[in-house]
Amino acid sequence: MAMMRGSSSLQYPDKFYSAASYVGFEGSNSPTKALTSKFAKSTALLLYSLYNQATVGPCNIPEPSTWKIVEHSKWASWNQLGNMSSTEAMRLFVKILEEEDPGWYSRASSSVVEPVIDVQMNHDSKIELVRENGNSYPETKTISTENGNQVGTQDKDVVMESIVPVGVYDQWIAPQISGQRPRPRYEHGAAVVQDKLYIYGGNHNGRYLGDLHVLDLRSWTWSKINAKAEVESSSISTRCAGNSLIPWGNKLLSVAGHSKDPSEFIQVKMFDIQTSTWSTLKTSGKAPVSRGGQSANLVGTSLVIFGGQDAKGTLLNDLYILDLETMTWGDIDAIGTPPSPRSDHTAAIHVERYLLIFGGASHTTCYNDLHVLDLQTMEWSRPTQLGVIPTPRAGHAGVAIGEYWFIVGGGDTKSGVSETVVLNMSTLAWSVLTSVERPIPVASEGLSLIVTSYNGEDVLVSFGGYNGHYNNEVYVLKPSHKSTLQRKIIKNSIPESVSATQNATKAAPEVESELEASQEGKIREIVMDNHDPAKPKGDLILVLKTEKHELEQSLSKERLNALQLKQELADAETRNSELYTELQSVRGQLAAEQSRCFKLEVEVAELSQKLQTIGTLQRELELLQRQKAASEQAALNAKKRQGSGVWGWLAPPPNQREDDV
Repeated sequence: MAMMRGSSSLQYPDKFYSAASYVGFEGSNSPTKALTSKFAKSTALLLYSLYNQATVGPCNIPEPSTWKIVEHSKWASWNQLGNMSSTEAMRLFVKILEEEDPGWYSRASSSVVEPVIDVQMNHDSKIELVRENGNSYPETKTISTENGNQVGTQDKDVVMESIVPVGVYDQWIAPQISGQRPRPRYEHGAAVVQDKLYIYGGNHNGRYLGDLHVLDLRSWTWSKINAKAEVESSSISTRCAGNSLIPWGNKLLSVAGHSKDPSEFIQVKMFDIQTSTWSTLKTSGKAPVSRGGQSANLVGTSLVIFGGQDAKGTLLNDLYILDLETMTWGDIDAIGTPPSPRSDHTAAIHVERYLLIFGGASHTTCYNDLHVLDLQTMEWSRPTQLGVIPTPRAGHAGVAIGEYWFIVGGGDTKSGVSETVVLNMSTLAWSVLTSVERPIPVASEGLSLIVTSYNGEDVLVSFGGYNGHYNNEVYVLKPSHKSTLQRKIIKNSIPESVSATQNATKAAPEVESELEASQEGKIREIVMDNHDPAKPKGDLILVLKTEKHELEQSLSKERLNALQLKQELADAETRNSELYTELQSVRGQLAAEQSRCFKLEVEVAELSQKLQTIGTLQRELELLQRQKAASEQAALNAKKRQGSGVWGWLAPPPNQREDDV
């Protein structure tokens, strides 16, 4: 038996069997009646054919007699699916159910069902319920049967995948986690790479930590990474707190942070996930002083770092950029009034142009002010906040999803903050998403917050923090806010073909409605055309039913084609979004190359000017040398004449005497 779990956490085929049980295929002696009692006949017919395609395979039974209208319609609907794969049939089955009955799982979540496949098989499949760490999940075991066949075993890790229920929106849930948990901590770094949450560093009882742990967000299992340092970097200290952990391809960058033996300037350490190796990157340019409690946000191929507190306790409000392509530091001289010096604030990037800074603290005060830096004009502003403005806080964590900025935890000088708040970065309006009791770790300071994808939906994951004691708990929340900003950006920025794809996707339900209306109109026409008083009433009804079922089959086929088209359009939209992201990255790289080319052109111009100056100086030097030689020769001749006395003046020049001889 398979215990029902949150629909968003179920994986195939469990999700399919749960859906099939809900509509009446399992535990019912008459699944067809159960279907028609819940759905329109055309929908019921399509669900029936998809269920058979998923559980039995392509239709290979003989065609029923045409006078058996119902059986013939069911056969025709199943037969038209052709060689559609079982997996695709399962997904279409669930997709249709979610469109027809969006809340189906909430009404079925209290039941426990046993998958029953309506097909004769030559072996007996037994599914047992295994309980581990408080979770129930089905595990298929290899069992010998009478005819010698065996049921193949399922990989236990695969079955355990996505066992965490995230079925409700806007509520923090503590999932069941397996594996060895990291030591409780706060002010650590956190980042997600390929459905894995990495936790590095942090503070515990005043001690800096240097361990690295990973949480698999599919199996929800902790494991510790035995990291090592490169030979040339073996002397680097890996213990730190208040650092920023940034995903960079298949690598992690740990930027800044407090340490026991701080360096003079910020260090950037890189962890290679494939080799489990730490190394210190060599950077150039004007590096900022070492610090912790800063914010670091990725914009294209650059890191924007603001504020923090240096090793001497001085609060900062400077702004630096690290080009990750060239590993070159540069300070930013922005105009306008910047935020006051602070640390333990949070920052977000909006539409790849605006840097938002919220909250943080000085040595005596916590803030709830909002500052915005336009990264194109490099100008600070302090806009007016709308809605329910959050209370002052520091040590909070934030993550942006589209136009929404989710902020969790933090605290002031008295207590931790229990509200999870959301800022619409397009309207600058605040709202409270949910609130928790203060002992829960999400009402802590120094916690981390990341976003991951869970069955196609965004899920927030928090870890750690300090609220009177150090935590190592994991909590998850599925936000109900659905941002449309990204779609608007793509529509305005990428080729028209993508916008056309989106419009076609939105128009698909309208096409289906028009198709259904046209089919109903055809049925009415058939009724009028076949209304012959001379024909027996029973024959007329039979003809009408036959025609109606044929039209329903045609409608089902068209709906299936529409669903497949919608899926293809969604895939195309995803691919084009990825291409757009790649294009933006290439544009960033191109801008960096153009900047470097411009610098090289300036240097070449300066060198050319110097070469011209050197040529001029050389010509002047040659002229002076000739003048000097002429002057010296004239002086020598005059000296000779003075040395010869009167006879020298009377005697002719040497050349003249030779001619006379």
